[in-house]
Amino acid sequence: MSRRLTAALGFVALAALSGCATVGQPPEPVEAALRQAGVPPTSLAVVAFPVDAPETGLRLNADRPMAPASTMKAITAVVALDRLGPNSRGQTQLLAVGEIRDGRLEAPLVLKGGGDADLDWGALWMMLREVRERHGVRELAGGIVVDRGLFNPARPEIGAPRFDEQAEFPYNVIPDALHLNGNLLQYDFAADDRGLTVRPFPQFGALAIDTSEVRLNDKPCKDWDGGWLPSRFEALPDGAARLVLAGEFPRGCQVLQSLNVLDRQWETAQALRQLWGSLGGTLSGEIREGVAPEGARVLAMHRDRPLAELLRPVMKSSDNALARLIFLRLGASAAQPGEDTRLAADRVVREWFAARKIDTTGLALENGSGLSRTERATVAQMAAMLAASARGPHGPELLATLPVAGVDGTLSRRMKGTAAEGRARMKTGTLRDVVALAGFVPDSRGRNWIVVAIINDDQAMKARAAIDALVDWVARR
Repeated sequence: MSRRLTAALGFVALAALSGCATVGQPPEPVEAALRQAGVPPTSLAVVAFPVDAPETGLRLNADRPMAPASTMKAITAVVALDRLGPNSRGQTQLLAVGEIRDGRLEAPLVLKGGGDADLDWGALWMMLREVRERHGVRELAGGIVVDRGLFNPARPEIGAPRFDEQAEFPYNVIPDALHLNGNLLQYDFAADDRGLTVRPFPQFGALAIDTSEVRLNDKPCKDWDGGWLPSRFEALPDGAARLVLAGEFPRGCQVLQSLNVLDRQWETAQALRQLWGSLGGTLSGEIREGVAPEGARVLAMHRDRPLAELLRPVMKSSDNALARLIFLRLGASAAQPGEDTRLAADRVVREWFAARKIDTTGLALENGSGLSRTERATVAQMAAMLAASARGPHGPELLATLPVAGVDGTLSRRMKGTAAEGRARMKTGTLRDVVALAGFVPDSRGRNWIVVAIINDDQAMKARAAIDALVDWVARR
């Protein structure tokens, strides 16, 4: 085929696309990539249109509910920006009732979680130091109450089914309202011919780590987690605990890894005792879960970053735990007394869609992160949601959170050398049978397009190039 004829056909295809709302098959570069991957076009759903011309563009299986993987985070982000506001912040409080007499607090000190994403060990230490130095408290005679009641249930991780076989790794953390240090502790694993040594940081003296059920193997260190088996946490008398690790670990390997393997209330209690003691304070009574009493006054408070900043790791790094935490904060903002916070968040999202006349047929939410086997959305719903965001007051904040093709986040290694590099801003989505992209792609004239593409297929991972080809195709138009 001559270059002149090829160019003419391309012009005709573009002209047809720019004025048509339905196309029965994907563009040729996308079809070619699907064929190479062995994935049929029926496994692909696409909506792509210029922001200023939503009735035009490409539509393929647009109204079919699809597993969206982490592109679901875009829904959580857009609704949270609008309903909570870009400057909303989670907070943690230390509260007290009654008087402080001669440095002694008779009533319990209350540690109240408020969905604070940035509450780490250092932040908790500074809060306790403020109680110790600014308020002159030396003795906590009434113990400490830990209040996680902002979310219902307060301990959502208890009894929750495992998403996969690596439930203890950071991407699988189920947050609660306290979310201390991301519910993670750091471990230094080192193995030689004698066995595996594990050192936690920070170290809790009441924790014993048993590695007798770990066998050493000769696999490469990069594959160390391939032989990981679920651990066991065992509470012991007098506040002590034992952590039993199991599985396999490579000889001669050293790894630093954060894990969610301890009971979070036990871990919180250990941290409180250790940090308060380091400040020269004494603690009597127990550390227990409960509810802050009426009339409690704030002694110290910590707040996390504004939501617009917090969404950057959610979207650019696809942080599941933070996405789930924001989803729960969204639910807590509207929950009725006794209502499940996740169901309240689901309701808030549907109300937001309904207010913008976006059909929610087939939409299914579980935790707002996409790390789910049950969450569903259509590409038409997601595209309409992105269009509403672009027209709304918080569109710039959303745009700033999205990975840039070939530059950063989960797109840092993708679409290098294409027309989309450095220009397309899109949320990625990846699960075992899912690849997806959703976001904004400028074409060759700088006209911004909304592009949402999802593949659901047992060979989806092989077809990622097809979605990248679609983005490049739009960027060249």
